Amino acid sequence: MASIEDILAKMRRNPTGIRFNELTKVCDYYFGKPRNSGTSHWVYKTPWAGDPRVNIQNSRGKAKAYQVRQVLLAIDQLESSDG
Repeated sequence: MASIEDILAKMRRNPTGIRFNELTKVCDYYFGKPRNSGTSHWVYKTPWAGDPRVNIQNSRGKAKAYQVRQVLLAIDQLESSDG
């Protein structure tokens, strides 16, 4: 199983080639368990004001590229706020 760092590097290199289960592993690590109430959207809460969530969907086993980019931006914001 790939580590979080390996998946992040892969996400940064090629956002279109990420499997949904890899993206959920990264999101679980950074944001905790998702709020998923029987829909196709997995919503993760983030600790800042404004738009405090990350929303991802499974597209036939793959993650959507624009959502991978949004997750990367949220992780960068989270890491910059932690110092």
